[in-house]
Amino acid sequence: MAAALRPSEWWQRWRRRLSAWDGSRMLLLLLLLGSGQGPRRVWAGQTFEYLKREHSLSKPYQGVGTGSSSLWNLMGNAMVMTQYIRLTPDMQSKQGALWNRVPCFLRDWELQVHFKIHGQGKKNLHGDGLAIWYTKDRMQPGPVFGNMDKFVGLGVFVDTYPNEEKQQERVFPYISAMVNNGSLSYDHERDGRPTELGGCTAIVRNLHYDTFLVIRYVKRHLTIMMDIDGKHEWRDCIEVPGVRLPRGYYFGTSSITGDLSDNHDVISLKLFELTVERTPEEEKLHRDVFLPSVDNMKLPDMTAPLPPLSGLALFLIVFFSLVFSVFAIVIGIILYNKWQEQSRKRFY
Repeated sequence: MAAALRPSEWWQRWRRRLSAWDGSRMLLLLLLLGSGQGPRRVWAGQTFEYLKREHSLSKPYQGVGTGSSSLWNLMGNAMVMTQYIRLTPDMQSKQGALWNRVPCFLRDWELQVHFKIHGQGKKNLHGDGLAIWYTKDRMQPGPVFGNMDKFVGLGVFVDTYPNEEKQQERVFPYISAMVNNGSLSYDHERDGRPTELGGCTAIVRNLHYDTFLVIRYVKRHLTIMMDIDGKHEWRDCIEVPGVRLPRGYYFGTSSITGDLSDNHDVISLKLFELTVERTPEEEKLHRDVFLPSVDNMKLPDMTAPLPPLSGLALFLIVFFSLVFSVFAIVIGIILYNKWQEQSRKRFY
């Protein structure tokens, strides 16, 4: 039987345990503070969140390149720097993009984007902005902030230049969102107004503190928030229920400059898988979809494309078509012969 500890020995052992616990807690706090993430928010119904490294990117930007083992691919004028990835430099007529090579099959997710837009241009003499994508196609250069027009999926735009001269009520830079099934064009002349789901003003240029954007997709509910005031607080921007996004699309970001320009930098992209509870009724309602759509918003050509026919199905269709054709011809010949026979009888 072990001897009882004297009060002094007991107190010294307890202090060692307390110091070890405090040290572990302090280490955890330092890791959280040094993680480079923006402010987190507690959400109702959220149980766990997991950082998905295959869909995330941060310094020192390992896994970025053109090799087959790379998780992220660069396109156009995009370059990897030590502290950021520059999509476009502050030069005219440049475009660049960064795309994840791994399709995302998560049901509920949150993408946190740490970015910076800055340049020498004065008021309204800079452009054009950047976009964050969740789309069916990747690495497709085009006119929509460096990506293809008539895309299939979700686009979130940080537009820094007003193209529509007559509008007065909207202050730029401006964040907007668009869901497309491949049938809609982004209207540059009207800054995407005809097809946007919503938006808000976001003064993000030439700031001396970090700027963040969060895109959250949970239970077909799209929420976009920003932290651009240096207060480490999320501010609501867009909230749209009834957004239906297929799984298996790609995350990416792109930018473009024209006659006006800016530096468009991405510091990090961090994707979190969110685990939320669903009722049996929600499980039935939240089944996988094949084309993006928004409830109560009519998009042209919303019918999903038919899957290609297999070889057996094609053979059966051709076979029964021939059988039906032969059968119709035989019936026609029989009817014709009977008609001729009746005609001869009437003649005699």
